[in-house]
Amino acid sequence: MKIGIVGKPSSGKTTFFDAATLANAEIASYPFTTIQPNLGTAFVRFPCPHKELGKKCNPKNSPCLNGTRLIPVQLLDVAGLVPGAHEGRGLGNQFLDDLMDADGLVHVVDMSGKTDAEGNPTEGHDPNEDIEFLEKEIDFWLLGILKKNWETIKRRARMNAKLDELIYQQLSGLNMNKDEIKAIVNELEITPDSNDEKLLELVREIRKRNKPILIAGNKIDLKEAKENYEKLRRDDLIPTSAESELALKKASDAGLIDYLPGSSDFKVIKDLDEKQKKALDYIKKNVLEPFGNTGVQQVLEKMVFEVLKMKVVFPVEDETHWTDKNGNVLPDAYLLPENATALDLAYKIHTEIGKRFIGAIDCKTKRKIGKEHILKNGDVIKIITRG
Repeated sequence: MKIGIVGKPSSGKTTFFDAATLANAEIASYPFTTIQPNLGTAFVRFPCPHKELGKKCNPKNSPCLNGTRLIPVQLLDVAGLVPGAHEGRGLGNQFLDDLMDADGLVHVVDMSGKTDAEGNPTEGHDPNEDIEFLEKEIDFWLLGILKKNWETIKRRARMNAKLDELIYQQLSGLNMNKDEIKAIVNELEITPDSNDEKLLELVREIRKRNKPILIAGNKIDLKEAKENYEKLRRDDLIPTSAESELALKKASDAGLIDYLPGSSDFKVIKDLDEKQKKALDYIKKNVLEPFGNTGVQQVLEKMVFEVLKMKVVFPVEDETHWTDKNGNVLPDAYLLPENATALDLAYKIHTEIGKRFIGAIDCKTKRKIGKEHILKNGDVIKIITRG
């Protein structure tokens, strides 16, 4: 799965990306630092079942820290977006092309109001304008793609071609869900004669369901950001300090502190100089104490587990000892969609395993399950194959 990190220039989105992945993305306080999209791996937390087994795990694809499994997800940091992007301003077309490859979008917003709509230094900018303009830019870009061949679509629909199929085909290069588009077309009663206002409603709903957005209210350590956050409080807005998360992870990697991403505190394990003490005290006082965390991990996990409704499943080859063929306990953890079945897990592991699937075993209950059995979050599963 892939999560796009989006926002205007200088909002802190590349710092967010760097904090989440500890990649070496270029970070600067001027527009369009990111030109080619950066790809990196972040992690979401999940309790490791090895505690239930009473044995220590030997993870291969997902580290385990003190009983917390870190499941990898791919992040995509794309070029900064400015108003008029759907008309080609800035790096608009490239930005919009890049982000359509993502399953969900994290919109990093400068909550302090210290950068204007194009990422230049200012004072008193309303961050709500940034939230609205990004959604608007995506919607109008999608509308432009749909309308590009609308006359042909209308003509073919009047010749008894299915309108929802035609609309899906027009948007098919954008990683959209065919069934969702069909449902939305029917719900909104879209016809070949629908006007631009109705088509805008259509693409807006398609965007909401196919590219859900969470807002990382960044730079929350600043006084102005806290004030704006209180004014804008909403369910999809998470207070965030990407700089604080990046600093904590770097300090942890340097062996100065013990810190698990997403935690509400850290433990100093090495002597610090005055500058380091001051920086960590600032983070504790202005971020961790008032908000409970830096927000970076919380944004990713809310996107993966609540918005995209993914679940974690652990495949093994020995249903008694929960090991692979080499004796590794709970070696792998996979993210699967909400309604994923045992057969889906088999194909996730390897196409050949999916083709040879004849059944599976729920290792916690020791019950045999079939290909249509819907898996639960935290399941440990043995796949049975023929041959």
